[in-house]
Amino acid sequence: MSYLDWIVLALSLTFIVGYGIYRSRENKNIDSYLRADRSLPWYHVTLSLMATQASAITFLSAPGQAYTDGMRFVQFYFGLPFAMIVLCITFVPKFHKLNVFTAYEYLEGRFDLRTRSLTAGLFLLQRGLSTGLSIYAPSIILSAILGWDIMWTNIISGGLVMLYTVTGGAKAVSHSHLQQMGIVTLGMVIAGITVVKLLPDDVSFTDALHVAGKMGKTNVIDFTFDLNNRYNVWSGIIGGFFLQLSYFGTDQSQVGRYLTGSSVGQSRLGLAMNGLLKIPMQFLILMVGALVFAFYQFTTPPMFFNQVKVDQVMATEYAPQYQQLEDRHAILQSEKRPHVRALTDALEKDDEAAIDRERNYLGAAEEKVQAVRQEAQDLISKANGEETNDVNYVFLRFVIDYLPAGLVGLLIAVILLASMGSVASAFNSLASTTIVDIFKRQVSKDGSDKYYVSASRWATFGWGVFCIFVAQYASRLGSMIEAVNVLGSLFYGVILGVFLVAFYFKSIGSRAVFWGAVIGEFFVVYSYWQDLTAFLWLNLIGCVLVIGFAWIIEQIWPQRGEVLN
Repeated sequence: MSYLDWIVLALSLTFIVGYGIYRSRENKNIDSYLRADRSLPWYHVTLSLMATQASAITFLSAPGQAYTDGMRFVQFYFGLPFAMIVLCITFVPKFHKLNVFTAYEYLEGRFDLRTRSLTAGLFLLQRGLSTGLSIYAPSIILSAILGWDIMWTNIISGGLVMLYTVTGGAKAVSHSHLQQMGIVTLGMVIAGITVVKLLPDDVSFTDALHVAGKMGKTNVIDFTFDLNNRYNVWSGIIGGFFLQLSYFGTDQSQVGRYLTGSSVGQSRLGLAMNGLLKIPMQFLILMVGALVFAFYQFTTPPMFFNQVKVDQVMATEYAPQYQQLEDRHAILQSEKRPHVRALTDALEKDDEAAIDRERNYLGAAEEKVQAVRQEAQDLISKANGEETNDVNYVFLRFVIDYLPAGLVGLLIAVILLASMGSVASAFNSLASTTIVDIFKRQVSKDGSDKYYVSASRWATFGWGVFCIFVAQYASRLGSMIEAVNVLGSLFYGVILGVFLVAFYFKSIGSRAVFWGAVIGEFFVVYSYWQDLTAFLWLNLIGCVLVIGFAWIIEQIWPQRGEVLN
């Protein structure tokens, strides 16, 4: 990077961290530290919700996901608006009325401490692991730019967020989110415009989209009903609905964001706007990836996008073999380019026969390119002794190689700031759940506000260390944006099932729902382990299993004398 890039990056990060600490410098009690005194307006809630969900994984991995697999991932969010409606009607007024710090407090009043502890524990496990992935995503950036070992970049990126989260709590998180989303939105718009500007002079924005579309990268909608297909309309609306309902309704990293709303109406409006804005935002981010794919049809792309791994293999005895693959890759790309040009001409003339001919040729040529890429990945894996996947490096490599000075720093700041937003929310939610649901409830019940604020800071620090440790192993999981949602799907359905029983099945008691959740979680993990269905459906399966098993257990083994709220 140039000096200008470093200046832009440093100023962006310094401003966000400093602003967050400044705006939250007074945290006199636990309510201020964990819920920002329930004083924030709806736009704070909306942007905080979006910043929590839109991590560095979104801005780093999603364009790479579109580059390799097309834009069909956007269907993952089709259930989100429907989930927001249900949350606004049921969850939000319930949580505000009960004046809870965490979502799991409600479960003790409805069931018992054991059920509350189980769901809080499932959340802590899932969120702690997934936050490790969110820390790893920006570490990729620092590792790729500086050539540093990923261990140190994980420590730096995770430690930077810990700095203002430990200091400022929920207020620091929310105020930082407001600025982060502004910079993130600006940066991604500039990235999209820049990709189009870098296309050949005679290739327009629509030409690029048509080329990407004919090569299978703008496959936004798929109505095929297939339980083994990860992304289609049905898995997005049904499986995605249950995932988003559980994520925003029972995951403390999101519940904690709208608990900061100054009223039920402000929290509802914040959630509703999130439901309206998320799908268009994700669509545009994926479209940037499709445009990057189109750009590389006119310019030879890297055979492998992680330059650090390439440099490592070139320093081994496998360097001659890798160079041979590089040469084959370059030849295949040069052979494709005349046919890409022919495809654009055919599209302009609306010549269907020529379009089909060139599309078929390019499809076959792309298969040959992917075969060479696979050989290269196998060689890198053999040389480095670890699995390789470069989907998370596609957009980053494009940014570093082609964006002008200043914009590189801005785009890298965008990705780092997105990570800081989601990781800060996660640290805050992990701390609040640990202190409110476990420490304050079961370990130290009579401490002062000052004591619990101090304990919350230590809990934030402890979870930060744990998540940085998890980040060291994240490189083995492939596409980060898929991995984090697969991980969530292993737990969210079961947690949601517990809450739905609490809200709507008044005849089911604590013992039945506890064992229903335990059995349901076992079946979800088994289903994933045996690869019985695409991961989005696990959210529906987990939810239904908890309700079903709880109802059956209640009929067979009723809990006498329990008062159900």
